[in-house]
Amino acid sequence: MDSGLTAAELTLLGMLVEQPRHGYELEKVIAERGMREWTEIGFSSIYYLLTKLRRRGLIDQAAGSPPGGGKARQVYAATDAGRAACAAAAVEAIAVPHPLFPRVLVGLANQPAIEPEDLLAALDRRARALAERVEEVRRAASAAGASGAGAPGFVSAIFDYSMGQLEAEQAWLARYRASLDEARRPGRSTTVAPYDVKREQKEFYAPKNTAWNVVDVPEQQYIGIDGTGDPNTAPAYAAAVEALYAVAYTVKFASKGGADGGDFVVGPLEALWWSERPEVFTTREKDSWNWTALISMPAWITEETIEEAKRTALAKKKLPAVAEVRRLTLKEGLSAQVLHIGSYEDETPLMEELHQVFLEAEGLRPSGHHHEIYLGDPRRTAPEKLRTVVRQPVERVG
Repeated sequence: MDSGLTAAELTLLGMLVEQPRHGYELEKVIAERGMREWTEIGFSSIYYLLTKLRRRGLIDQAAGSPPGGGKARQVYAATDAGRAACAAAAVEAIAVPHPLFPRVLVGLANQPAIEPEDLLAALDRRARALAERVEEVRRAASAAGASGAGAPGFVSAIFDYSMGQLEAEQAWLARYRASLDEARRPGRSTTVAPYDVKREQKEFYAPKNTAWNVVDVPEQQYIGIDGTGDPNTAPAYAAAVEALYAVAYTVKFASKGGADGGDFVVGPLEALWWSERPEVFTTREKDSWNWTALISMPAWITEETIEEAKRTALAKKKLPAVAEVRRLTLKEGLSAQVLHIGSYEDETPLMEELHQVFLEAEGLRPSGHHHEIYLGDPRRTAPEKLRTVVRQPVERVG
């Protein structure tokens, strides 16, 4: 039976079943046991995960402070329900083989987009990184006493498993590298798959969660146009969208035929929304909304390419709004994000949940403009089937 616990949540819960700990103690144990070799637990995410476990009733606060005094730190301990959930989830994790999703497989799936020499160089880099990780695991195992008679059996087993996985990958990598060397032929051609932001950044352009979640959004380049007014009725918004697509497709065709970069799929329409009076979004006073309409651009597209595309599009399309298109970069970072399915007009409860419940519960506050990514075409899709990625950049409180 699925416990609903992620690997990171189960790892933290297990350490609190062992004994009550505060956040810095958890970080120390994670480092000492080499846990980052097999789980994704960043230091900044520990308290976020603790909050989730506590909301589920699996852990609770316990009195305590670090040895030697100093500033008190909140200590957490597993509840009875947490101990039972940990045991059940651990049995399932041991007994049931689970699929693996290593990023190297994603890279191999996109191998047609890589030049042969770049592929070989990447494999060489991976080989060096694997060798370094093998040494790191050996040092960590030695420091933890995993090879000694006094080490707990489960600690030794974890290090043995990690080392076995790394050595197996080293063997695979050596075989694959040798096969590529043997198969190389002069003048061999490659088929380049067009870059598609929805495929390359699935977590941010094709999320599955329909409840609010926290993500870390990487830096992204865009072309955009600023404006004010109701997007349903303001002529400026319609003109902005038309101009953006005209420039985007002109950039696409220029990049496809150029020596640098390559072909790409034009991304979906996006928009930033804000107002001096935030309440206008819940009261739907759309005439007071400020916006920046956006379309993402691959990282290799330069400002010179965009400006040249603007001149070409303006000459061909005769759209005055093309002159207002500008290049910009967003560094949203930590953000609350959700997939909204339904009409744009039905987002109000979702936003009320974000600002009145979720942000406070997670210890967050808004730090940027409301961001939406429109994955459906409202002209061809029924309102109840529209899919929109809704995102709010945030920062930790305190």
